[in-house]
Amino acid sequence: MIAETAVETGSIKGKVIKKISFEKRARAIGSEIKKITDKEKLALKTAVDSLDKEVENGHMTAAVAKEVKLTKATEHANTIDKKVAIEEAKLNQLVKDQVEGKVEKEKKSSGIILTTGDSNLSIDEDRTEINLTSFKVYNNQEDKLDRRYKRTTSQMVLAMGLNNLVTDQRVQNADFKYLGSHFYEWGLTFNSRIFKEANVLHAKYGLSLMYNNLRATDNRAFAVDGNQTKLEVNPVSYEDSRFRTVSLVVPLHLEFDFSKAKEIDGKQYFKTHDSFRLGIGGYFGANVKSKQITTYDDDGYKARERVKGDFNVNNFVYGLSTYIGYKATSLYLKYDLNPLFKDNIVKQNNLSLGVRFDFN
Repeated sequence: MIAETAVETGSIKGKVIKKISFEKRARAIGSEIKKITDKEKLALKTAVDSLDKEVENGHMTAAVAKEVKLTKATEHANTIDKKVAIEEAKLNQLVKDQVEGKVEKEKKSSGIILTTGDSNLSIDEDRTEINLTSFKVYNNQEDKLDRRYKRTTSQMVLAMGLNNLVTDQRVQNADFKYLGSHFYEWGLTFNSRIFKEANVLHAKYGLSLMYNNLRATDNRAFAVDGNQTKLEVNPVSYEDSRFRTVSLVVPLHLEFDFSKAKEIDGKQYFKTHDSFRLGIGGYFGANVKSKQITTYDDDGYKARERVKGDFNVNNFVYGLSTYIGYKATSLYLKYDLNPLFKDNIVKQNNLSLGVRFDFN
């Protein structure tokens, strides 16, 4: 049996005996084998370089140098074989002792690890990882690999940016504040690899809530006049005037993901969201809420008014969207093909540009 204790040396020699686990001893033997191999290879390289210089300086013929090189290579190979054989014998004995229960296993810490983003942290057998951004819980490393590299994975999506209305095929008008009008989107998507042994093409689909906010300029707010919804100037001075629509939509994209395949323990895994990505597609759904919020001063009191209604807003939403980015972060563009107001004489469509995060 291989000794599983190490006696401390120096001023405290003989006082403390420290047990070494199977894993640490196996790693030490592996490290020693690598050290032996690297040392002999370096020595052989040095000898070969020296012989090449001898030939270059005319002190030795190429034929003689070749013979010496072969002799040196054989000597170093034999040295490696002899020394490695000793270490392999130690390793074999260590494995035998392990099987017979004579060696302690390395104790691994247990508990919960909190991570964010695309964490590549390895999990011990007795530990649990909770990813706060993707809302996923992994029980161990095997569970994490199986779920992250399977053909269909899920992602939490968060997007935000600027929103405005396209009027007569342009947005160069002063009806709405460019920096004050925003959009937000959050949802859950699924990503399915289309081909079993190729990682480029993916179908991406899910469910999202889209919030589109418009802030009118020149102290104006939307007013309903029959089947028409128009911006009108209010005699009360607004501190803020905001019109919001909320839509529940199904996004559908064809995604090009250029993440490379990885090999772990001899098995090939296809990972997503690990390189450049491009998505092309669209969305469809329904408007679930329309609301106008105005804030103003009322005799020294700050007043806020919320008005809910349909405002003649289209009940159904559908449009085109695309994104391009690296890993979890993308530049995101979406455009409603349906007009915001269904019966208005002048057709106006939401256009949004921002940043998108797909937390895998």
